Amino acid sequence: MIPTPAKKTDSDIQHDVAAELAWDTGIAATDIGIQVRHGVVTLTGTLDSWAKLRAVQDSAHRVSGVLDVANELVVRPTGSSAKTDSEIAEAVRHALEWDVLVPDQQIASTVSHGTVTLEGSVSRWQQRFDAERAIERLAGVKRVHNRIQIVPGEGVNMDRVRQAVDRALERHAAREAQRIQVDASGATVNVSGIVHTFEEKEAVLGAVRGSRGVRDVGDHLRIEPHR
Repeated sequence: MIPTPAKKTDSDIQHDVAAELAWDTGIAATDIGIQVRHGVVTLTGTLDSWAKLRAVQDSAHRVSGVLDVANELVVRPTGSSAKTDSEIAEAVRHALEWDVLVPDQQIASTVSHGTVTLEGSVSRWQQRFDAERAIERLAGVKRVHNRIQIVPGEGVNMDRVRQAVDRALERHAAREAQRIQVDASGATVNVSGIVHTFEEKEAVLGAVRGSRGVRDVGDHLRIEPHR
């Protein structure tokens, strides 16, 4: 019989998060604070870009044993990355126009003290995601609020949603698709059940959001690591 791996302690998780940050983002643990309590990671400190903040957050989520991440990091651009709101607004418009996957004419942005708010409406969730991705690495951006609305041009096909979830789990070698439940209320799809990793959770939610007709997703998934 193969022995069951010992459950990670908070100290183990803290060590692994620090190692993941150094490997994936090049940011040393001494540059930010990492606290862990019952599997919940709290990140504190200051970074010079929104892109780095997102990268640190995503890296922490990927560590085995992490249940949730409380992101209390603050962005303060320095040197050449510091921009006025007018400069940021101009860069945002150019970025939206240059990205062929983004319906830029349907999206408006507002910049205030380095925080970019995106508004408007698109027909698919992926377009909403692509708009945020197009601007999140721009110099001077401290935070992004994505308020773009999804206005589907068709109804939700639950058979396609179920198939998309199954395929997503297969790609992550997670064959227990029956542990995930999906149901629709109008154009909102609610997803519940158990996943074992943050990557599985993101794969499931991404599959649902990428399905045609989905306007919003109710995330009720729980992460329970393999024991």
